[in-house]
Amino acid sequence: MAASKSKQKSYIAGFKDISRLTADDFLRVWEHYDADGNGFIEGKELREFFTELVECHDNPEAISPQMFDEMCNCFMEAYDENADGKIEMKELAELLRPEENFLLLFRTEELRSSVEFMETWRKYDTDKSGYIEAAELKSFIKDLLEKPRSEPGIDAAEEVPETITEEKLTKYTNIMLKLFDRNGDGKLEIKEMTRLLPVKENFLMRFEKKKQLSRDEFENVFAHYDKDGNGTIEGDELSGFLKDLMEHENENVDVDSLQSGSQALLSICDVNKDGRIQKDELAMVLLHQSSRTDKD
Repeated sequence: MAASKSKQKSYIAGFKDISRLTADDFLRVWEHYDADGNGFIEGKELREFFTELVECHDNPEAISPQMFDEMCNCFMEAYDENADGKIEMKELAELLRPEENFLLLFRTEELRSSVEFMETWRKYDTDKSGYIEAAELKSFIKDLLEKPRSEPGIDAAEEVPETITEEKLTKYTNIMLKLFDRNGDGKLEIKEMTRLLPVKENFLMRFEKKKQLSRDEFENVFAHYDKDGNGTIEGDELSGFLKDLMEHENENVDVDSLQSGSQALLSICDVNKDGRIQKDELAMVLLHQSSRTDKD
């Protein structure tokens, strides 16, 4: 038992420099500490990770339990960006800072809305299969890594996009599939892609505790999803609205459910049958539903 414990404690110390992990090293570290495979390092896993991390840098015998707890709290304050008490992959990437440009995969600008997510999804689901398959994921990663990135003191016009080799691109694609393809089918569903490409917030969650939307709140909702400001919610805007609505109701989100949900919503709201939802059409549903919920 003691030998096993010693072996576990030496795991992260087995890397020559944990501040400069390769992409493969990062994957191994993640799989080691995310023992239950739920996509987070939390609870006992988190405690074990911090214990071993501290042992790499300090003499553990010189650190009191109180000091250790304070160090853990400092780590979480610095790297647990969403303050959920657990470490996600992108948060671990910031903490360990793997070398190569693999880290940039976790430094994507957080999408502002589910509308933007659906636009990205449609762009890379080129065969409209309802999945981001390996070749499509490779295209996404290539675009992401070769996108010019602003650096302090460097004029945007002087930035030169980085070119990634085919070998590394294939390697990164396989690693991202290992990290995010939960069912192991070699492609990403919408719910798997949302872990790789998170949305800043589900806008409808702002009104989670509201029994009834005010007219001003409804106007804010409509404006949020009417991204192009043309007075209608359609296409990716409608898909983004439904994605947030379904996640708000804890329903499974995939391409089929979004399509059926879109058809159902249009059958209710689309009075003039133009395939789009205008403000007054959505108001009849949302404001009426809020009013009815309030009465109940």
